[in-house]
Amino acid sequence: MSQRNLTLLTDLYELTMMQGYFYAKDANETVIFDAFYRANPNGNGFAIAAGLEQVIEYIENLHFDKEDIEYLRSTGIFREEFLEYLLTFKFTGDIYAIPEGTVVFPREPLVKVIAPIMQAQLIETALLNIINHQSLIATKTARIVHAARGDGVMEFGLRRAQGPDAGIYGARAAMIAGCIGTSNVLCGQMFDVPVKGTHAHSWIMSFPDELTAFRTYAKLYPSACILLVDTYDTLKSGIPHAIQVFTEMREAGIPLTFYGIRMDSGDLAYLSKEAKKMLDAAGFGDAVISASNDLDETLITSLKNQGATINSWGVGTNLITSKDCPSFGGVYKLAAIKDKTTGKFLPKIKVSENAEKITNPGNKTIYRIYGRESHKVIADLICLVGETYNESNSLLLFDPIATWKKTLLAPGTYTMRELLIPIFKNGSCVYHSPRVMDIQQYCKKELDTLWDETKRLVNPHEVHVDLSNELWHMRTQLLDSYHFD
Repeated sequence: MSQRNLTLLTDLYELTMMQGYFYAKDANETVIFDAFYRANPNGNGFAIAAGLEQVIEYIENLHFDKEDIEYLRSTGIFREEFLEYLLTFKFTGDIYAIPEGTVVFPREPLVKVIAPIMQAQLIETALLNIINHQSLIATKTARIVHAARGDGVMEFGLRRAQGPDAGIYGARAAMIAGCIGTSNVLCGQMFDVPVKGTHAHSWIMSFPDELTAFRTYAKLYPSACILLVDTYDTLKSGIPHAIQVFTEMREAGIPLTFYGIRMDSGDLAYLSKEAKKMLDAAGFGDAVISASNDLDETLITSLKNQGATINSWGVGTNLITSKDCPSFGGVYKLAAIKDKTTGKFLPKIKVSENAEKITNPGNKTIYRIYGRESHKVIADLICLVGETYNESNSLLLFDPIATWKKTLLAPGTYTMRELLIPIFKNGSCVYHSPRVMDIQQYCKKELDTLWDETKRLVNPHEVHVDLSNELWHMRTQLLDSYHFD
């Protein structure tokens, strides 16, 4: 990311609106935009925020090169005075965001931008592109890791990803959400995450016979000896030859520290159970039994329910593409404009006949509410900046649509944590992104704050995102003001 200028990674209408603001409005008018999503992907009960580090890199490198200006001039759309302005363009605003690895829910701002309107407008497309992609893959990965029930999940999707960036940053998101390693070596180098892999069928086929291929691999990699056993015949050839090699290693005094088999085809439930019997009978009860072959959370769950003895999963296409839900659906909406006379933010709202598309106005923040004893998430509360809460007081929560649905939390029974934190202040980054593996540990703790009912893969329990009373009234008044007879 840092080696490329992505300033023109934007939709044309962002630039045409910028030119419009330049000539028709105050280009320095300060606004607030919120980036959020409307529904959890994959039918999940939550999502995982990811991509913030790349957003930071994008913002820090935001500038128009002379080549960019020449290209824009060549379109015939932009005036010279505006193009001259772009030569000195830089981001000078504030950005708040929910840290990567945090469990998030629909309609709450993942990123809040407070900046001059031209700056806030320009960054919309790239910000959404980055956050939407990585949050989608992180959420899909969390489902797959949950289905594996503690077994290791490896990300194997690079060759099926939609291009190099999707492969690199998708693998990064997968690591955040709990994969134990990735096959993507460049991702490993860039983000200091474990890289893992075995060998292909071509390795076996390139030798005169399967046993020679296995022996050669074991000699080269004795401490990471996972043998692919389904090139010719899994039960009659692959597994017996693997057992023969493991036996030879043991007899030669070579420690079997990490060894086992991988299957990439066939009836994985049946084959894994038969493989386990054969390995146990030969004294290799601790051997890894890994599997690949178009796996996802549904198939892994099915294999588990069938008694498969697989304890390591390589997941590729369905993870890196989030095949069953290929988009995250994040949007970026204007929430407020600063009044130049009073300095206060005037709330703005988008009205729609579709209730889910009506936005929440104003300068907002988010509090996460936990049970004091359970440490589990009760709800999220979107409120206006400046509202204060005291955990020693009772707290009334209500559904912003079905307002008669209410929950009263007694004093001392809950705790609150603000989710949005400062990332940029006056154009300077004030936040240091953690290492990916540190984000992974944070994400694991975040997932532990969810009830099991919210993490189930089918028909999960909904965590409610409520509005404060003050925000709800502001929203209602704005909706009433736009009612036309």
